[in-house]
Amino acid sequence: MKKMDKPLKILVCVKQVLSPDEPIEIDSSDPSGRSLFAGNSPLYALNRFDEFALEESLRVKDAFPGTVVHALTGGPARAAAVVRRALGMGADHGVHLLTGENEAPTPFQVSSWIASWADTRAYDLVLTGVMAEDDLEGLVGPLIAERLGLPCAASVVFFRVDPKENRVTVEKEVEGGQREKWRLLLPALLTIQSGGHKPPYPLLSHVLRARKQALEIIRTASLPHDEPRQTLVRYALPERVRSGRVLNGTPEEKAGRLIRILVEKGLLT
Repeated sequence: MKKMDKPLKILVCVKQVLSPDEPIEIDSSDPSGRSLFAGNSPLYALNRFDEFALEESLRVKDAFPGTVVHALTGGPARAAAVVRRALGMGADHGVHLLTGENEAPTPFQVSSWIASWADTRAYDLVLTGVMAEDDLEGLVGPLIAERLGLPCAASVVFFRVDPKENRVTVEKEVEGGQREKWRLLLPALLTIQSGGHKPPYPLLSHVLRARKQALEIIRTASLPHDEPRQTLVRYALPERVRSGRVLNGTPEEKAGRLIRILVEKGLLT
């Protein structure tokens, strides 16, 4: 066991997203084209990249006894489920920044809420997933770091905390499969691309505790935040740029037609 002068305090930001298996369509009942439809009883899940971040925080907690891990989400009432999932995996405290049911906040708003709430909490390390599976934007983590004045490393695939030196060493993925190694002074923010370790199943004792443990609920209306800087114009399906051709008939007839097409296009001689 490694000794520390003071326990580490870690904040992990998690997001509730639609289950990857849920079919999503543009809502035809909304003429504006700004609504999606995912069925009458859509299933939601913890964002996979945030799960990686949570797992890495719990590994730090195991390595440095006394470390405290807080899990935070922003979203409607149903989003509390991902905080309880985090508690079930081993987080110590859950925070829910409660929004309206049909509210769709932008990354600028979400980051301002989180930064406003976390500003005076003195976290040593803030972890987020590299991006959310639903919007693939990856903006919230770096925006939080900017608002809190923290050094930030994105797309982190490995990190090691050194509390005595008050720093964290990270490896981040760059283009071409290469890695960069950086050392950041604590406090710092990291966005986790992959934890390198498979997230564990929640322990039964943690799950039972998570069901009973009260969450810290903060209404986002009470937090200072920026006005939206993004406007959703409409959703649209990708335009078809090339049409396909269906060959009918017996296998022998289809094979003959295919050969003639390839010869006409100069692909066969």
